Order: sequence, then C-alpha cells, then structure tokens
Amino acid sequence: MAARTEEAALGYEQARDELIEVVRRLEAGGTTLEESLALWERGEELAKVCRHWLEGARARLDAALAESEPDGDESGR
Repeated sequence: MAARTEEAALGYEQARDELIEVVRRLEAGGTTLEESLALWERGEELAKVCRHWLEGARARLDAALAESEPDGDESGR
C-alpha cells in the first residue's frame, strides 16, 4: 500500500521525467531480464500517474469551458 501512497504523491512533471529515464534505460539495453521487467513495470506505473494527471486536467478544462458557455443560448453564434 505504500507504493500507492508514493504514486499518489508524484506530480505530473516528476512522473513524466522519471518515465523518460525509464524509457531511456530500456532503450539503451544492457540490463538483465529481471531489471528490464522491473523497469517496464515502473514505467507502467508512471504512465498511469501521468494519465491520471492529464485526465484530471482535461476534466477541469471541460468544466471551465462549460461554465463559460451561455446557458443553452446559441443565438450568439
């Protein structure tokens, strides 16, 4: 459960930067199968964190746009 708490505490930029490093290490090769699998799993976790942040940002943008639209009045278009 500690891993879940850590993931929730990661900001988008931190998760993205770590994900970039994970991908770089995987692409560079030279790791054992076990290390590669651990890196892949970490990358999946980080991608979920990034996706969570981006989905939250999208929801906030959608809400802000909905608030700024007139109440069903399309006569101004």
